[in-house]
Amino acid sequence: MSESAFLRCIRPACATTIGLTEPRYDCPTCGALLDVAYDWNRLQPPGDGRFFDERAGRRSEPLDFSGVWRFRELLPFAPEEAMVTVGEGQTLLQAPDVAAMDLPLKQGRLHLQYEGMNPSGSFKDNGMAAATTMARLLGRRRLACASTGNTSASMALYASLARLADGTPMRGIVFVGAGKIAVGKLSQALDYGALTLQIAGDFDACMRRIREAAERLDLYLMNSVNPFRLEGQKTIIYRILQALKWEVPDWIVVPGGNLGNTSAFGKALVELREFGLISRLPRLAVVNAEGANTLFTLYTDHGLRWNGGDWDSACAERFYEQMSASGRKAATVASAIEIARPVNLPKALRSLEATDGVVTQVSDEQILDDKARVGRCGFGCEPASAAGVAGLRRLLADGTIDKGASVVCILTGHVLKDPDATVRYHTGTETGAASDSPAARAGRLSNKPVPVADDLDAICQLIEAEI
Repeated sequence: MSESAFLRCIRPACATTIGLTEPRYDCPTCGALLDVAYDWNRLQPPGDGRFFDERAGRRSEPLDFSGVWRFRELLPFAPEEAMVTVGEGQTLLQAPDVAAMDLPLKQGRLHLQYEGMNPSGSFKDNGMAAATTMARLLGRRRLACASTGNTSASMALYASLARLADGTPMRGIVFVGAGKIAVGKLSQALDYGALTLQIAGDFDACMRRIREAAERLDLYLMNSVNPFRLEGQKTIIYRILQALKWEVPDWIVVPGGNLGNTSAFGKALVELREFGLISRLPRLAVVNAEGANTLFTLYTDHGLRWNGGDWDSACAERFYEQMSASGRKAATVASAIEIARPVNLPKALRSLEATDGVVTQVSDEQILDDKARVGRCGFGCEPASAAGVAGLRRLLADGTIDKGASVVCILTGHVLKDPDATVRYHTGTETGAASDSPAARAGRLSNKPVPVADDLDAICQLIEAEI
């Protein structure tokens, strides 16, 4: 374990530090979240991003091949022999046809960072590689998470493969809300052997209970409240910049749920500027679904800001109390961001302040329409991924993002994470769906299967008529 790495309270007024051997998720002095911090005077990061380029694609060297550990000098908390990898981070940054996506950007100015190519099919593998490595260093065998789907799939995968230093296998424990997880994601947690508990509640209830269980049973919590999760997720930014030859885009647009990526991206960018690897910061745009818009509401309607660390946590608590009193819960087709009480809210506010960021929200209908557009450009994604593209569309329309800007949208997960949502959109079928629900009718850009008789002439005539 690195002697130059430690945990530090995110509140500058507190700044309590503790060693890595104490598995904490919040500050023992004030209760705020913790960062993984480093003594860079002893670690001196590389002075040029090209240092990492020659490692990319080295299949014979697992740590170099990993899209996380390729950048190990920028997250130096573990010795190389302890690092856990399953080949995560082999992702693509692609410039789609903006005309096909009906976006008023210049061709070549939009890039999609496709995290669906990770082993479990989502961006979560970046963070799990780092958090599982830390669990291994600490000798923690039982890994636990609350999940809307992707976290459980990723954690279960890593737990099924990782071993402690003495060879003892790890075991994953998953809390999911009953009926609150896409079948594609649930199937992964089950197949990878995790103990899966279906709690009678939503994600926020699961999160509350798993933190209580973790304290009582000494479980190692793998949600993004674990600061090592965010260390791994920083590498999404590194890979974007590497693909752009270390040229910084104007905007990075990311879906917002538990706000782990928002938090990790801001930390990564600030550190890179401090190291001199980049000269300026892109602006972050965080996109909520309208049915799970806590950040948007607090940021836009209540004016909640980081304020250099002096953020008004009481404002957030009052908002949560109002939600509880009214019985309001998160509800969106984008299940991966269906979260009402984001645990990384203060870190996300910090990232927004550092990058002069913005927050917006989009409807389920807008999400599903842009999911279809993304699919027609060859990048099948889950609904939450498309929230970023839908948010970009809105920010272009209101003039927040200039039509000549360079933009990267994060596609967080693979299309097969939630195939039911895709089929419903294109066919308009869902048992019991309300008549005014997007799930009860085919989407505006639907591509319905066409019935045809078992007759060659009829089949050929149909194809000729359609194409």
